[in-house]
Amino acid sequence: MKHWIERISDELINRNSKEHVVASGTSISGSIHIGNSCDVFIANAVAKYINASEVPAKTIWIADDHDPLRKVPYPLPPSYEKYLGIPYSKIPCPENCCENFVEHFEKPFLDILDDFEIELKVYSGAEMYKNGLYDDYIRLALINASKVRKIFNKYREHPLKDDWLPYNPICEECGRVNTTYAYYFEEDVVYYRCECGFDGVMDIKSGEGKLTWRVEWAARWKIFDVTCEPFGKDHAASGGSYDVSKIISREIYDYEAPYPIPYEWITLKGEAMSKSQGIFFTPGQWLEIASPETLNYFIFRSKPMKHKDFNPSMPFLDFIEQYDRVERIFYDMEEAASEKEVEKLKKIYEISQIQISESMPFQPSYRFLTVAYQIAGDDEERIFDILKTNSQLPVEMENKNLIDLDQNDINRFRMRLNQVENWLSNYAPSFVKFEVQKEIPKVDLSKSQEEFLFKVSDALEENDYTPETFHEQMYLILNDLGLKPQKAFQAIYKLIIGKKQGPRAASFVLSLDKDFVIKRFRSQA
Repeated sequence: MKHWIERISDELINRNSKEHVVASGTSISGSIHIGNSCDVFIANAVAKYINASEVPAKTIWIADDHDPLRKVPYPLPPSYEKYLGIPYSKIPCPENCCENFVEHFEKPFLDILDDFEIELKVYSGAEMYKNGLYDDYIRLALINASKVRKIFNKYREHPLKDDWLPYNPICEECGRVNTTYAYYFEEDVVYYRCECGFDGVMDIKSGEGKLTWRVEWAARWKIFDVTCEPFGKDHAASGGSYDVSKIISREIYDYEAPYPIPYEWITLKGEAMSKSQGIFFTPGQWLEIASPETLNYFIFRSKPMKHKDFNPSMPFLDFIEQYDRVERIFYDMEEAASEKEVEKLKKIYEISQIQISESMPFQPSYRFLTVAYQIAGDDEERIFDILKTNSQLPVEMENKNLIDLDQNDINRFRMRLNQVENWLSNYAPSFVKFEVQKEIPKVDLSKSQEEFLFKVSDALEENDYTPETFHEQMYLILNDLGLKPQKAFQAIYKLIIGKKQGPRAASFVLSLDKDFVIKRFRSQA
C-alpha cells in the first residue's frame, strides 16, 4: 500500500528521470497560515520522496508579492485601505520592524521552515519582474495577445475587448496595478489607461507591471522548468486557473503544464480561513502547541482533496492522542484493527516524520499533562512523579526519576510540557482549566456526599491504588451509599478546585498530595 505522496512521486519519476522541480507559491496578502501554506508542505514531501529514489528534485517557492492588495489583512487598521490595489512589494511595513509589508508577513513563515527541515529556493515575484526574468514572456504574451484573448474567452461569460492585453502596468499616477488597462504596445512599450483618469506608457523592462495571473503562472512554469505543483482547489475548478494556464503554457510558451496536485482548503472551527477577518492559524502558532511532525500528519493523513477542519480547542487533544496512537503502532507498541490499518497508518506516520527514530520516542500523554501541569505548575520533577503515580510511563521508566532519563527523552518531555502550557494559556476552554484551592472553599454538600468523602479518605489512608483500582473503589463506596456518580465526583471537585467538574476523578485525586486530600475530605466530616 502506497501513500498518495508516494504514488504521485512514482508517477513523476516514470514521466521524467531528470531533475524535477516542484513549485509552490503563496500570495503575501497577510499572515501565511496552515491553509495557504499547504503548497509548501506537499511540494517538500514530494521532492523529498523523489530524492530518496535517487532522482534529483528540488522545491521552489515563489512569493506572489507583486500582486495588488485587495483586502486589508488582520490586524492592520482601516487606514491601510489607502493601499488597496497597490502591489504588496510597494506597501510599507505596518509596524516599522521590517523592510516592507511583504517581509513583515513573509518572514514569520520562512523563519519556521527549518523546524520542518524544509529546504526550498525562495523567489520574489517583484524581483523576478525587476530583474527581467519575465521580459521575454511578456513580449511573447503581447505578440500573441489575440491568441491569449481567444483562450480566455472560451471560459468567460463576457468576452474580453479586442484591444485587451495580458499585462497590467502599475499606474504612474496612483500606484495601483489592478485598475489599469493596457490596450496597445510598441516593442517594449505598453500604453495604458487607469481608472484614476491617468493615461500612461510603461516599459516592460522597468518591472513596473505584471502579466495577468493565468499568463504569469504559465510563464513561471517555463522559466523554472516546473514538473509538479500543488495548489488550492479554487485553481483546479473546471475552466479555472489551471485549465486556462495549461493551454497558454502549451500554445504560447511551448511547455507542457506540470503535474497538478489540487488540495482542499483547511477550515478553522468550520469556517473558511480569512486573512482579512483574522480567521487563520499559522504554522508558527502550531509549533507553540505541538511538534512539527503533527502538522505534517494533519496534512498527510488523508488525501489532498478530502476536507480538513482544524480546531485548536478540545478537539486538538483528541487529535494528539490519535497521532500518539499512530506512533505507537509504527513502533509495534500497540495493535491496530487490521493488518491493512497497520500498513496504512505506518505509511502516514513515515511520510509525516522529519527524522525517524530507531526506537519509540518518549510519549508523555498530552491530555494527562494538561492536568499534571495545572497541579504542579513548573515543577518538572513533580509532574514526572504524577505521571509515574498514574501509570503514565513506559515500564522501563517506572523506577526512574526525571534526571535519570536519556537527554532526548528529557528534551521531549520538556518540549511537550511547554506545548501543553501554551495550549492551556491560549486555546483551552474554561471548563478544562482549574486551580487547586489553597483554602477550603465554602461548599454546600449533602450528608451522603460528606460521608462519601470521608470513606474515600479512609480508603486512601489504608491502601495504595492505581487509577483503575481507585476508580473501582470509589464506585463501591458511592454505590453502597446510593449516591449517583455525578454527585459524588462533584463533591470532590467542589472541595478541591471550587468547581462542579474537573479531570477524571481517580487520576486527579491520586495526582495530589495524599495527606492534603485526606485532610481536605475530612474537613467536611
